[in-house]
Amino acid sequence: MARYRDANCKLCRREGEKLFLKGHRCLTDKCALEKRNFAPGQHGQSTRFKTSNYGRQLREKQKVRRVYGILESQFRNYFAKAERKVGVTGEILLQMLECRLDNMVYRLGLAPSRKAARQLVRHRHVLVNSHIVDIPSFQIRPNDLIKIKDKSKNLDIIHSSLKEFGQIELPWLRLNKAALEGELLEIPKRQDIPLTANEQLIVELYSK
Repeated sequence: MARYRDANCKLCRREGEKLFLKGHRCLTDKCALEKRNFAPGQHGQSTRFKTSNYGRQLREKQKVRRVYGILESQFRNYFAKAERKVGVTGEILLQMLECRLDNMVYRLGLAPSRKAARQLVRHRHVLVNSHIVDIPSFQIRPNDLIKIKDKSKNLDIIHSSLKEFGQIELPWLRLNKAALEGELLEIPKRQDIPLTANEQLIVELYSK
């Protein structure tokens, strides 16, 4: 399975904002963006270049893609599916990304980052409706129950994540800390998704 293997901090520096790809480290002064708040590369500090309309669309797409940790081909497939559905394409795209299993595990606070959540899923520590699911992109539907497997409930990464971060308070999620389980109550509305992105720029980019 193809995946990004380079330094995560480069991605935050390229987008010029924290994407919270490394969990607790992003909240400390060790964060690369705190020390070098400019794009990587020898031209990273240059101010001579003006961003075109296409450049703004591209950067927005890259930012969202990197936040959710998916590759270009996967992202394009998500957009194609969102475009075929009835409704606002940009909002549907974000809803599909939010309903990925790895993102749900992260939003519930059971992992410090989406990358760590993906690892928990791939290592078969997560149950959906009492069945093991080891596919990070698995789409969670309303009333689906996400639970940590009984044999995995003592994992340090889960308890440290809940202690340091806790659940992001979202109206469309319910968490039972004692049982280490959560539930998707409803498909999230755009205003309830904690993501600073202009998804309309992504729609414009792919609609050319």
